[in-house]
Amino acid sequence: MKIVTFNELDASFIDDKHTVEHFQSGCSGDAQVVIMDIDTIFDFEENKGTVCADKYISVAVIDDDGDYEAFKNFGIDAWVKAEDLKDLNSLLNLIEKRSLS
Repeated sequence: MKIVTFNELDASFIDDKHTVEHFQSGCSGDAQVVIMDIDTIFDFEENKGTVCADKYISVAVIDDDGDYEAFKNFGIDAWVKAEDLKDLNSLLNLIEKRSLS
């Protein structure tokens, strides 16, 4: 699965079976999963047409309930708390199984 992150994210949270690109470093497009945080939501909104595949899942990393309130108007598909990033790979596997297969 191809993943693009808009925020700084420790790639060790994601299995090697996935391709991970960072938007700021350049990406090739066709991302199936996009990960962002509150500081990068507008970068995502401005660039999703060139970064994402036709069918993609957006995942927001939130720090607190205020972040959730800000994200809910952007049509985000999934949220993960920053403190739970160690479980990100489980979420990605679930997305792959249920949404992208």
